[in-house]
Amino acid sequence: MIKIGMVGVGDISGIYLKNITEVFKEIELAAVCDLVREKAEKAKEAYNIPRIYDTMDELFADKEIDIVLNLTRPYEHFGVTLAALKAGKHVYSEKPLSATLEEGLALVKLAEESKLMLGGAPDTFLGAGIQTCRKLIDDGYIGTPVGASAVMACRGHETWHPDPAFYYQFGGGPMMDMGPYYLTALVNLLGGVRAVTGIAKTTFQQRTITSQPLNGTVIDVEVPTHINGILQFENGAVGTILTSFDVYYPEQARLEIYGSEGTLFVPDPNGFGGPVRILRPENGQVMELPLVYDYAENSRALGLADMAKAIETGREARASYRQTLHVLEIMTAIQSGGKYGATAEIQSKFTRQAPMKKAKISGVVL
Repeated sequence: MIKIGMVGVGDISGIYLKNITEVFKEIELAAVCDLVREKAEKAKEAYNIPRIYDTMDELFADKEIDIVLNLTRPYEHFGVTLAALKAGKHVYSEKPLSATLEEGLALVKLAEESKLMLGGAPDTFLGAGIQTCRKLIDDGYIGTPVGASAVMACRGHETWHPDPAFYYQFGGGPMMDMGPYYLTALVNLLGGVRAVTGIAKTTFQQRTITSQPLNGTVIDVEVPTHINGILQFENGAVGTILTSFDVYYPEQARLEIYGSEGTLFVPDPNGFGGPVRILRPENGQVMELPLVYDYAENSRALGLADMAKAIETGREARASYRQTLHVLEIMTAIQSGGKYGATAEIQSKFTRQAPMKKAKISGVVL
């Protein structure tokens, strides 16, 4: 049994707590830590967690813990992950890997030197929806991939999130917050990215929170909030990505893969399931196809369970740093293009890991 120590008990922690304790059978939540002790105490009571630590350093010193689960805010990812690696722990982090490429490279260097596993979210690409799409592409159902289009557009989070300021601070913004879902899906469907061109802007310099409990609070916006990118994939396909917190859009999520013999409509990459739809020229109609893999429900911590199995078996984790670093470099390169539309070569290389396998026992990853 691989034991997990959780740092950060924020909004995303609930589904991790539930799935670690109820779904995945080869990992165990051994300890939890949060700056607000009350949050840790509520988690301990609700999920029967053995230990609470007041500081992350105390948690890192726990010899029973194998993997640190870093669920802190984006700008805190680097410091927490760095300290955990220095303490000799494998680390699985919420997205992004870090707020800057330089920080990400430093974490990767330390993990490699220390022979520790480093990886992280999103793990939605391991779910039934995107894994089914990968099989359809790999098996030639849309012919040769030609291009892709990804859109994540909304009017921001200040109308509903209880504490949305960090979305507009260093490490935040629509590309760093939501881009990992779309880009992780794309590189797992089409392979690595060779170069990107980006244009970014900040439409509103300030935001006013209208949700409770901070209704009326004004937020200064520190990051680009409307970002367009062009992606040149290693396989020759060309894709586009738009992420925005500035506009009104009815669906928010759109992800399409265009091939020489058809178009694949990929489900929302922020989820694990479907629907998976395809358009082929034989009948000119969009058809929904069945999901052929496990984990169609909200299965966050699937990537963590996969890392635990990788530690046990000696293989590479499917959601390893090779993926999270590649996605981080793509995102930061698009944003750094700024208003001038600069093109950047991507230095990191990405090779897709093996697709998921159906397990005889639910909650056991192969």
